[in-house]
Amino acid sequence: MLNVLAHEIRIDCPDPAARAVLSAIFAAFGGTEAAPTTRVLDYAVALAAEQGYLLHVPGGRTEAAADLGELVYMVEQSVVVELQKGNPSLLFLHAAALEWQGGACLLVANSGGGKSTTTWALLHHGFGYLSDELAPIDLGSMQVLGYPHALCLKRAVLAPYALPAATISLGRTMHVPTTQLPLASAWNAGRPLAAIFHVAYTPSAAQPCVSAMSAAEATAHLYVNALNTLSHPAHGLDAVARVAEHVPNFRVATGDLPMTCARIIEALETESVADPASP
Repeated sequence: MLNVLAHEIRIDCPDPAARAVLSAIFAAFGGTEAAPTTRVLDYAVALAAEQGYLLHVPGGRTEAAADLGELVYMVEQSVVVELQKGNPSLLFLHAAALEWQGGACLLVANSGGGKSTTTWALLHHGFGYLSDELAPIDLGSMQVLGYPHALCLKRAVLAPYALPAATISLGRTMHVPTTQLPLASAWNAGRPLAAIFHVAYTPSAAQPCVSAMSAAEATAHLYVNALNTLSHPAHGLDAVARVAEHVPNFRVATGDLPMTCARIIEALETESVADPASP
């Protein structure tokens, strides 16, 4: 049984291989049986007759997964959609969320932009982990809530940030369980939004660059990465603009990972956003 954002998630999975992988990926959501819940989501996994898996999702649908990697993807996508349905007042961004000195920093990027790779690197520099792909924001308090599933990477990361031996490889993706992350975090606690970094992997760049981004440009980029805009007035534009205007935004051209991390930390310290509660 898992508990995330007031949802109790039950996954019935008799197959040992699939159960072990799903348990590792969602390990940070376990052990919270006493947490309050408003909805219960029931999933069931079964082996298909020939190969692959069958996934029974809330609402009575049954979907076929060709392999374990696809099964994990389907479970993740369904859970994310259901969380949005059950928490319409939150703004859900497709973004990584990291804890830095009491605040939350978001990393936003287009697919393949280096968001998760940069997240993995920053975890080696004093950042805590909240999520690598889903950032639910309480618009009233501007708190970023955690979604700490296993960190998912599409390619291996070389030294000095090599992946641990316990990394789960599912072919197209690799998953680092939260138990293997460099720094433990208060997984499900909210953190006040402190800064947003808009990341773009730029292999041709001589060195990484972090520069200020206007709130207007940040709003446009965030809107593309907002998942539940139709749950908010004005198709979510006002909500996204509020988030963009609330904190400093930075454009990040990533390259060398250690240098990228140094530039991001320098930006946080220079702008004095490490402690969002400070005047």
